[in-house]
Amino acid sequence: MTVTLYSKPLCVQCDATKRALNKAGVPYDVVDITEDADALAKVKSLGFAQAPVVITDEDQWSGFRPDKVKAIYALAAA
Repeated sequence: MTVTLYSKPLCVQCDATKRALNKAGVPYDVVDITEDADALAKVKSLGFAQAPVVITDEDQWSGFRPDKVKAIYALAAA
């Protein structure tokens, strides 16, 4: 499963999402939307207006969502 975390510096929800993914042992790629204009355009085109934005093979969401992180972990473990 591919997990991409679109993040920005000094973002409390971004940091919380990273900690939750790390604790669950879920591998992910981080893209800094303040450094990558194409990535920022992508998340905006998907309708998201706040960071973090997490995109997986089967889901996408914004904000800190521990329930979604648990769902990723369950899928990866299965």
